[in-house]
Amino acid sequence: MAFTAADVKNLREMTGCGMMDCKKALVESDGDMDKAVEWLREKGLAASQKKAGRIAAEGMAYAAVYDGVGVVVEVNSETDFVAKNEKFVAFVKGVAETVAKQDPKDLEALMACKYLGGELTVEQQQQEMVLTIGENIKVRRFARYAAGLSIPYVHMGGRIGVIVNMEVSSGLENNETVIELGRDVAMQIAALNAPFLDKSTVPAETLEHEKSIMMIQINEDPKNASKPDAIKEKMIIGKVNKYYTEVCLMQQPYVKDDSVSVEKHVAAVAKEVGGSIVFKGYTRFEKGQGIEKKQENFADEIASMVNKK
Repeated sequence: MAFTAADVKNLREMTGCGMMDCKKALVESDGDMDKAVEWLREKGLAASQKKAGRIAAEGMAYAAVYDGVGVVVEVNSETDFVAKNEKFVAFVKGVAETVAKQDPKDLEALMACKYLGGELTVEQQQQEMVLTIGENIKVRRFARYAAGLSIPYVHMGGRIGVIVNMEVSSGLENNETVIELGRDVAMQIAALNAPFLDKSTVPAETLEHEKSIMMIQINEDPKNASKPDAIKEKMIIGKVNKYYTEVCLMQQPYVKDDSVSVEKHVAAVAKEVGGSIVFKGYTRFEKGQGIEKKQENFADEIASMVNKK
């Protein structure tokens, strides 16, 4: 019995399974819709879709460099227990390597990539992980740096993953002092989470908004009631400089020596090694950050099942 693209679409809507799985089910069932649904159930694919609706806010953030390409990824699971599973960790690392080698433009493209160059796509491999582990597994996001020198850092076994990207003079790519600098700065990013690289990258609208708040604070302080506007403007400048030290990586005090800024420390290291070091960018992923953790999560689901017995 033949089948059409519309049949594949209908089966997908009926079961919630992936397009390729639905197509394979119809091939295996000779186009019979009922048998295709049964085939998907037998393979456990329909069940995996039910798991896909559960909240995955745990997991792992992972950063690595493959043949000079820096990558950081976040893959989520439902529980911290699964996040420590060897198969899950291997999957996360496989996703990172796939990103590095196949250069997907976005998450949708990544899910369509062949996982580690094999037969299954990343989406299909993710589905296999759901069936194997028994929890919802979700590749959430990634960042990739192809140019320059990238240094990875993974904090607390995957709670935070950071990749920093630098442009360095030729010959410094393997310099241990430069690599140590990159790692130290990555650790600072993990700890302090500066939203901006340096003061030049702070958007004008963001800065103006902060200035307006600063001015309100100044005006509401009784001690400033009689001060002229020129003095208040100078106070704003001081507050802005302090703001930069809080939100800009290069202007932050260096964690290993807070008597200097990160910017000055980088310049000192560059002078020491006799070359140029410029931090071009970085990405910091913290597992589960921004994911809404609903009441009816996996742990609650298990508890309710136990209570029903």
